[in-house]
Amino acid sequence: MSEIPGTASGVVWQSSPPGSIYDYIRVASFSIGPDGLVDQWSRRAAELFGVTAEQVRGKDPVQAFLPAELRSRAHRKVAEILDGKEWTGLVPFRAPGGEHAEGMAEIYVMPSEAAGGRLGALCIVVDVRALRRIESDLAASQAIFGQSPFGFLLFGTDLTVQRANRRFAAVFGGVAEEHRGRTVYDYLSRPEAERMDAALRRVLETGDSVTDLQITGTAPGSSDRRQWSINLYRVHGGSGRPTGVAGLGTDVTRRHSAAREAASARRNLAILNEASARIGNSLDLETTARELLDVAVPGFCDLASVDLYQSLLTGDEAPPGRYGSAPAQGYGGGSAELRRVAFASAVSDAPLLTTPDCVPAGSAPAAVGEVHRFPFNSPCAGALRTASVRTIPGGEGSLVQSTLAVPMVAHDTVVGLVQFARAKGSEPFGERDRALAAELAARAAVCIDNARLYRREHERALILQRSLLPPGDPEAAGLDIACRYLPGTTTTEVGGDWFDVIELPGHRTALVVGDVMGRGLRAAVAMGELRTAVRTLALLDLEPAEVLSALDEIARGLGGPGTPTQLRRSGASAAPPRPGSSREADLSEVYLATCVYAVYDPVTRRCTFANAGHLPPVLVEPGEEALLLDVPPGMPLGVGGEPFEEVQVELPEGSLLALYTDGLVESRDHPLDEGLTAFRNALTDPGRVLEDVCDHVLASLDTRHGEDDIALLMARIQGLPAEAVGDWRLPREPRSVGRARELTRAQLLSWDLEALVDTVELLVSELVTNALRYGEGEIRLRLLRDRTLVCEVWDAGLVQPRRRRARDTDEGGRGLQLVGLLSAGWGSRRTPRGKTVWFELGLPDGEPSEPTVDQLLSMF
Repeated sequence: MSEIPGTASGVVWQSSPPGSIYDYIRVASFSIGPDGLVDQWSRRAAELFGVTAEQVRGKDPVQAFLPAELRSRAHRKVAEILDGKEWTGLVPFRAPGGEHAEGMAEIYVMPSEAAGGRLGALCIVVDVRALRRIESDLAASQAIFGQSPFGFLLFGTDLTVQRANRRFAAVFGGVAEEHRGRTVYDYLSRPEAERMDAALRRVLETGDSVTDLQITGTAPGSSDRRQWSINLYRVHGGSGRPTGVAGLGTDVTRRHSAAREAASARRNLAILNEASARIGNSLDLETTARELLDVAVPGFCDLASVDLYQSLLTGDEAPPGRYGSAPAQGYGGGSAELRRVAFASAVSDAPLLTTPDCVPAGSAPAAVGEVHRFPFNSPCAGALRTASVRTIPGGEGSLVQSTLAVPMVAHDTVVGLVQFARAKGSEPFGERDRALAAELAARAAVCIDNARLYRREHERALILQRSLLPPGDPEAAGLDIACRYLPGTTTTEVGGDWFDVIELPGHRTALVVGDVMGRGLRAAVAMGELRTAVRTLALLDLEPAEVLSALDEIARGLGGPGTPTQLRRSGASAAPPRPGSSREADLSEVYLATCVYAVYDPVTRRCTFANAGHLPPVLVEPGEEALLLDVPPGMPLGVGGEPFEEVQVELPEGSLLALYTDGLVESRDHPLDEGLTAFRNALTDPGRVLEDVCDHVLASLDTRHGEDDIALLMARIQGLPAEAVGDWRLPREPRSVGRARELTRAQLLSWDLEALVDTVELLVSELVTNALRYGEGEIRLRLLRDRTLVCEVWDAGLVQPRRRRARDTDEGGRGLQLVGLLSAGWGSRRTPRGKTVWFELGLPDGEPSEPTVDQLLSMF
């Protein structure tokens, strides 16, 4: 485009590009001179009539193009035109050399003035066929554009609306002409308008059509969101030059709604199917609640929480809540305590679920594990009272669009409330969603109620089981201990497996694992009696084989009250019992038990084992494979007649010792050898935390838990360090008493136990003096520091010290009384070469303990 010099300011001249209307209708021209002959012949005329200028110039056009029957009239018209008259009409024509007219031309003839004032004519010719095509195209365009039931827009190359049809105007208001010059930003929100504008530009630039472009918006005067499917294609002129973009829009809101309904139905069926497979796989209340939320989020909602009645979780016998004619005991009144047991969110950084009016004023939303109450008049409390689903709209400024508060009802009992919430921007909850929410809550409620009943019965069984086991976490000097006890899942019976960790004098520890054969209450009672007997015998500081021998006697006395214990003990023969006699019943009730008893000394890291028909212990030394210790199995307790053997094993530092019952390694599905091999393989990494080792063993072995009880006791050998032991040998002479006090003082000061020096010196002096006075052979003094301080004095005498009350006139005899008064505990035990007298003191906690006046006076 350029401005021609000399023209008025602002007037711009521009050449018409190819593809103009003149090209489309193919306008031709020629001129007739004053002599009635063709003077000029345009190239377009040559194309239209099929003859060149050389062929027609200087010829009579009437003779050249018109049939013979029309020539006389045509000559009259030419004469009139040469006289200065304009004429327009339809004229058939034929190409030179043809016999029939081949076309119809519309000719506009204008007189023209030649040189000398003579008149000629300028003829403008249009092929009538081109005009008819234009008329047909316009009619078709009007039919499609104007009568189309779809919205139709024609955008120019500047992407403004050039034309809109009535259907589009009916949706967006006004008449069609009023939309001329608008852009997509006048109809759509900015994000959608930008998408549409980008699509228009892409179509205009590339020529690639766009089909089914989904656009969302609202019509003027309406708040309903509509969905339109837009098809765009580029429009070209006669020469193929792009002239704009045509857009056809179809309202597909109903189709989208139907598709969403179908997708929602399929989703709900899939969620129900998933719920059937995933909810209720565990008989645990909290796990079942989490399984429900795993199904619901994010497939059904964006946020969800589960609240269960606190009374249900604590094992209250009363029903958590009932609905109907008689709300039960206030549980459904909206004020009962609930605990939030699960929460899930598909929204990143989402806060805890807050339902309007369901959180007391000034309170924060309940976190998982927190006990809370719903206000009485809140929608959530109302849902619990009526056992009906409540739809609660989200609060102002809240992330949540709406919430479904759904009571969890099982067998007419309300056990809790589940809340499903969708964030703003998500599809609102519909009736089908309410039905699905109620179904999910009902399925979870039944599973939770079953879990509640199971938990109640199982806890009763566990109370009985665990009441027969040592309380708390076992501790021992020089040992890191972990244990597991898994009772069988049959709630009507309990088993006879047990384990125990017993502290012995000298920081030694007894490890016990046993199994009473059979099941039921009598087996559990027998197990309790044997466990009590083991603890009693251990406190007597007997050797392991002696402990098992005494247990064997006790086990043989656990039959009916008429069992002839003396006969069993003597081994004498007796007449066989008569069938059906009470004696036969007594003998049939004799219980057998297996047991392994081990005593570990942390100073020497030696462990002495004795076995009564039990599975062998397993030892894993650092860097080595697990092995079964070769401990003679002996006969089970209760059989009698066979002695028990002892085996002493030195345990390396860091090694792992495992005692267990047969429920861990034996089941009806695989033999014992395979179970033992699998157990040893599960201990291939003993360096991990001991609790993790226990968990790994139970997780990796096919224990078929439920068939039998499982007891597992594991200990990692640590031993007392050399600096925690003071060991001296003293000659049998009076000055050894003073030497013992000196050694004791020096050792205690090196241990930073200055607060105990005076007390320990006094007690050591008493024990060494007694060893000199009543004992035999060399004297050995040993101090051990671990969780407590232990002092041991050894000699070769076999006479055990006995505490007695001295008379007022006695000058001695109060040494052991003083030891018993000032120490936390004292005693004596036999050794293979004499005896050991010991006492124990707690480590100071800041204030030294001193005997009271009354305690000192009690010695006299």
